[in-house]
Amino acid sequence: MAKITYIEHNGTEHTVDVANGLTVMEGARDNNIPGIEADCGGACACSTCHVYVDEAWVEKIPAKDAMETDMLDFAFEPDAARSRLTCQVKVTDALDGLVVHMPEKQI
Repeated sequence: MAKITYIEHNGTEHTVDVANGLTVMEGARDNNIPGIEADCGGACACSTCHVYVDEAWVEKIPAKDAMETDMLDFAFEPDAARSRLTCQVKVTDALDGLVVHMPEKQI
């Protein structure tokens, strides 16, 4: 289990426990966190679960694969270093304390 903090664009923080094996997107969905729409349900077929990973965590999470990188081209104001699709980040104990920031909007 990992404690993950989701920060809305307006600064509102939501810190929740997310079970290992779920994705960061599923943690947001299961805890009714606003700002992550996840229109495709986690199939990496849209960019509506886009977040900016806190700078302290960028090097600590697994790298993006090519499919995620391609889908991020459709995200709102992607950042080459910090943007991730939360459906592609699996929760493990190593992610305990992860902080993600939501963009102004999802497209």
